[in-house]
Amino acid sequence: MKQIVHVFFDLDHTLWDFEKNSDLTFQKVFEVNNLNIDMASFLDVYKPINVEFWKLYSKDKVTKSELRYGRLKNTFDAINFIISDEMIDLIADQYIDHLADFNYLFDGAIELLEYLKGKYKLHIITNGFEEVQNKKMINSNIHHYFDKIITSESVGVKKPNPKVFTHALEVANAKSNNSIMIGDNLEADINGALNIGMNAIHFSFDNNSIDSNDFVSVTSLLEIKHYI
Repeated sequence: MKQIVHVFFDLDHTLWDFEKNSDLTFQKVFEVNNLNIDMASFLDVYKPINVEFWKLYSKDKVTKSELRYGRLKNTFDAINFIISDEMIDLIADQYIDHLADFNYLFDGAIELLEYLKGKYKLHIITNGFEEVQNKKMINSNIHHYFDKIITSESVGVKKPNPKVFTHALEVANAKSNNSIMIGDNLEADINGALNIGMNAIHFSFDNNSIDSNDFVSVTSLLEIKHYI
């Protein structure tokens, strides 16, 4: 991949350890509101519900506000926890407000960015909510590594829509054949990038690498140093 000039990263689940930081955020929010909820039981139910809502959100089948409310409402209903709509809305807001308070990165993230920064132009393409993504990067001390930060909200559509990737290329003054996308989501990040002619590296944060002739799959960020 010697022709690569631009490296585009996803943020959540790729550099920023969303699962760990999200878990800690819920713990903080529940403590602030004196909610006696078993965290393990809540998270076991919440996480798959959240994944499904994000799939719907990426396909524009639910709105941002419907995602933020619905994933909590469905979880509380499933664990039979009685809670008002007003409290759910409050928790949804507080969760976003505090999410960037915790900033664990995946092992090797800083080392990889240090390795890449003098060799390539680095950028972010994220479907995450615009109001919190910059805070995450600033608070975790990685914001300065990136030249361009493209959020799906700023484009008006979400990955894997090709408009997100073509917009990112235009903003970065890059071309598809000299750019590579690194991300965890096969549909949003990898297929989205491949579909417009970009190279792609799949990062499996849960250690389930994938065999493919179309892209590289790694289970450690530092493995990426072998490919670019």
